[in-house]
Amino acid sequence: MTVVYEDNHIIVVNKTASEIVQADKTGDTPLSESVKLYLKEKYQKPGNVFIGVTHRLDRPVSGLVIFAKTSKALTRLNDMFRTSEVKKTYWAVVKNAPKEPEGELVHFLVRNEKQNKSYAYDKEVPNSKKAILDYRLIGRSENYFLLEVDLKTGRHHQIRCQLAKMGCPIKGDLKYGSPRSNPDGSICLHARRVRFVHPVSKELIELEAPLPDGNLWKGFELF
Repeated sequence: MTVVYEDNHIIVVNKTASEIVQADKTGDTPLSESVKLYLKEKYQKPGNVFIGVTHRLDRPVSGLVIFAKTSKALTRLNDMFRTSEVKKTYWAVVKNAPKEPEGELVHFLVRNEKQNKSYAYDKEVPNSKKAILDYRLIGRSENYFLLEVDLKTGRHHQIRCQLAKMGCPIKGDLKYGSPRSNPDGSICLHARRVRFVHPVSKELIELEAPLPDGNLWKGFELF
């Protein structure tokens, strides 16, 4: 965990691929607790430290996560995420080149709780939720392609599912059709940038997360 931005109301960290944002059945220490401990030690706070989880990233995904440090910021950020006022841009490494270098993907996703997986359909089906993203081919290496994805909706496994439906599964993502896993258990999906109006000060915040270390993200020639 690396802190990218912090003020009195929010803290934004660059999550590694192995960290979970919130506690789950694994019992592993979640990122929210790591942030609490960081704040407790940094400011030598007695008692409990308030941290509000405003959104999540899947465990094998890296990149920017925004936490609220005050209840006022949490309420406003929750509203902002619900109304898509927080703009999130992701980078994804895929094996196959998309047919078109850029475009909009619109699908209807159905979440299977038992499998912890979503399925994409071209038309509306029972229990489906509309999912929209824009993608753009921004680079390539000897064997892979680099896509930039702007998320318009926030659905379960949305980018992973929609890119796979397009024929471009994310490198390392066995669940959505990648032929092999990455050595570190990650998938090559990174929450690269966030852009939003600060929930309290109203200033424009634009942040970028460095790419993960290691060879998985190296060797790309950007267009």
